[in-house]
Amino acid sequence: MTTDTTTLPETDVGANDATDATPTTSVDLERAVEAILMIADEPQSLVSLATALRQPVKAVHEAVNRLVADYDGVDGTIQRGFELREVGGGWRIFVRAAYDDVVADFVTAENPSRLSQAALETLAVIAYKQPITRSSVAAIRAVNVDSVVRTLAGRGLITELFTDSETGAINYGTTPLMLQQLGINSLDELPPISPLLADGSEGFDSDFR
Repeated sequence: MTTDTTTLPETDVGANDATDATPTTSVDLERAVEAILMIADEPQSLVSLATALRQPVKAVHEAVNRLVADYDGVDGTIQRGFELREVGGGWRIFVRAAYDDVVADFVTAENPSRLSQAALETLAVIAYKQPITRSSVAAIRAVNVDSVVRTLAGRGLITELFTDSETGAINYGTTPLMLQQLGINSLDELPPISPLLADGSEGFDSDFR
């Protein structure tokens, strides 16, 4: 009598074992964080980045630290012309201070055209109400001013003064270049604007005096 030694095909018992599966992600976390920070107008907190990317805060924090080291030229990498800084409880990409003059010269050379009416109106609001946030400017003008503020900052006519520690909102003010363009020495030389307003808004130009 012989014994049937025929063997059945082996069952792949590990095929559905989650512990054997290699986790995959759709994006490189560092590159994803970098992409968001490249287009963000305001500092981004670790929580907001983690929420947007659906990743743990710890993982995002580690990715940010790696980007900081990479941009700063740590461990043999090349120091970039920009840096990643934490301001107002969030992270944002800035031009490295050593290249401020280079960028300013470039912007001046590449943007010789006149300002639009919208830009002039926004600049006037900032000049008379500074320090002021974009949202406050938008409320006064009753329109979105994001692109106009970027244009004015790019022209070197306004600058970021400080970031609100509670809201993270950036407060803007005018620069010495704006004074030069207007041919005045200080904001005190700006003419009173209240009499020129249709609704006679007294006190509009009194905040900085």
